[in-house]
Amino acid sequence: MEINITSNTRNELLHRKEIEFTLTFEGATPSRKQIIGKLGALLNASEETMVLDSIKTQYGSHIGKGLARIYDSNEERSRTEREFLITRGQPKAEAEE
Repeated sequence: MEINITSNTRNELLHRKEIEFTLTFEGATPSRKQIIGKLGALLNASEETMVLDSIKTQYGSHIGKGLARIYDSNEERSRTEREFLITRGQPKAEAEE
């Protein structure tokens, strides 16, 4: 999996960086967790402050385009982002019996 940053802009009003990237991969599309981990390592950012908005791939292609946001703190992320985007890609909690 290879990630190339196409746009990295700073949004001071919302205390975040807005990242656009292209993703090249072999086989199946990587999971959201894998992509966030790779972006975090590439941009030296904590995974707890990142939100992966979308990934779009064309049918039969091994190239995707994505949008991610990196917040200054976890509180800023919780204040701005919708809850389903924060929990998307996280492992599901097992039901207690």
